[in-house]
Amino acid sequence: MPDGAMGREIERKFLVKDTSWENEAPGIPCIQGYLSLDPDRVVRVRIMGKDARITIKSRISNRIRREFEYPIPLEDAEEMLEKLALGSLIDKTRHFIDFKGHTWEIDRFEGENSGLIIAEVELAGVDEEVELPPWIGMEVTDDPRYLNISLCQTPYSSWNVKTTI
Repeated sequence: MPDGAMGREIERKFLVKDTSWENEAPGIPCIQGYLSLDPDRVVRVRIMGKDARITIKSRISNRIRREFEYPIPLEDAEEMLEKLALGSLIDKTRHFIDFKGHTWEIDRFEGENSGLIIAEVELAGVDEEVELPPWIGMEVTDDPRYLNISLCQTPYSSWNVKTTI
């Protein structure tokens, strides 16, 4: 999707059951925070490597969101995260792995969400079939606890009951 273009994000999320994927792709450090915690109107600032972006998402359904994303100066993103972000910042390393025609984004969380590893895959349509890699565990697409916006408010480390794979 070109910068600033309105698009639709259709994705599925899964827990990752092992680390056999780890040697396939180096990770990129990522830190992100939220300027709005309304799950229907998310405003996120993210720094990934030296790239900074602001993203606005609105929910259409659990699996479909409108998405607008724009590059912003790194210094602006750093200040927004330091001075304006609500809840805890999300600290993670993102890995990109191609598998059977899809690019998987694997997030290994750090800090308050340490121990959590989630894989996401974006799809062209809600009914699109996707072959799951062998390291994929339980699907959590419809569990709102696994949304980054939820993790910044209720970190994984504070959960009394954690989902097992």
